[in-house]
Amino acid sequence: MSRLSELAESLIGSEIVKLGNEISARIRSGEQIYNYTIGDFDPQIFPIPAELEEEIVKAYRDKHTNYPPGDGLLELRNAVSAFIREHEGIEYGIDEIQIASGGRPLIYSIFKTLVDKGDKVIYAVPSWNNNHYVHMNGGEHCVIEALPQNNFMPLASDIKPHIKGATLLCLCTPQNPTGTTMNKEELEQMCDMVIAENASRGDNEKKLYVMFDQMYFTLTYGETVHYNPVSLRPAMKEYTIFVDGISKAFAATGVRVGWSLGPAKVIAKIKALLSHIGAWAPMAEQLATAHYLVQTEAVNKYLSNLGAELSERLNRIYDGFVKLKEKGYPVDAVTPQAGLYLTIKIDLTGSSFNGKVLEDQAQVTQYLLSEAGFAVVPFYAFGANRQSPWYRLSVGTCRKEDIDVVIGKLDKALSQLQLQYSNQ
Repeated sequence: MSRLSELAESLIGSEIVKLGNEISARIRSGEQIYNYTIGDFDPQIFPIPAELEEEIVKAYRDKHTNYPPGDGLLELRNAVSAFIREHEGIEYGIDEIQIASGGRPLIYSIFKTLVDKGDKVIYAVPSWNNNHYVHMNGGEHCVIEALPQNNFMPLASDIKPHIKGATLLCLCTPQNPTGTTMNKEELEQMCDMVIAENASRGDNEKKLYVMFDQMYFTLTYGETVHYNPVSLRPAMKEYTIFVDGISKAFAATGVRVGWSLGPAKVIAKIKALLSHIGAWAPMAEQLATAHYLVQTEAVNKYLSNLGAELSERLNRIYDGFVKLKEKGYPVDAVTPQAGLYLTIKIDLTGSSFNGKVLEDQAQVTQYLLSEAGFAVVPFYAFGANRQSPWYRLSVGTCRKEDIDVVIGKLDKALSQLQLQYSNQ
């Protein structure tokens, strides 16, 4: 095969997709797999809001199948503005809002709009796809290894040494893959650093922007509170570009309606870029979302119910891991905070089963899949060290009746390894 572009030749495939393909093959062969790898919802368990579904059907029946406006339907941008005002208390005008087909094209466009080859991009790992977006744009990777004692969130002190001359700081809270959130004081310090850094730059110099992915912000549990840069520091409105949408808040990943909020001059450039890509949310879905978001009572009821269902699953699995840890197994978990993810630790490297040593984390992952039918995503799929014993567990496809069964299968699989230890 002839050589392709440098980008095509150097792209690394998704580790999540690779694992997903293997899981699908096992399921087709008849294996019982509890698949908690997918950052998505099973629509049979978590359907989209009935009101949104009805609005989508109605929009198609009313023949709304033409091209939408380049920046999104005006009615939807007004509805998004009202939704953000209601839930976060911040004001964005229609020229500061860009609609697209979910978060991915928005993130891609933000990178393309801001990052030139060689520009420094700061991001922490584990995190979703920042490493790939930096690579696709030829940026300079400035990677911060977030630590378990900080719930895998970066600290302001981690970022401070790298902020001089940086072009983009990527933050996500609640975070994919960890389900953890950013501390208010840490985020305030980061905002202060960005403001001070930009004040030190000349009028002709590029500014430092923050890409703030808050796709899960409506899904926080217990005493967890979501904070954003603009609420904490109004001066950050000039330098913050939000990534948000209905994908996670309303279990509507396949409906493909997302939005960015940001400075009008940046949003205008993102619009121009997206107009060449054509990554618009479909007209019918935009109209339906516009009509649904203003139904405040229905929206709040759905958010409350979805949050309760996800929280119950996360906490029950967390409690199961606590019990496994109390039995002496080398496992752990981070207390659930937000989103649909639980951070778990399964540290089995070096143990053995039937005379075969699990030599690395990839083999641990395979052991869990084979012996417990337990499928989770290792943190190395999110840019972390390949020997990290930490995993993302997603409850978007989790049936409550399966939880005790899964914990029991894990207990059995772990006990087999313990028996190997006792025989040595």
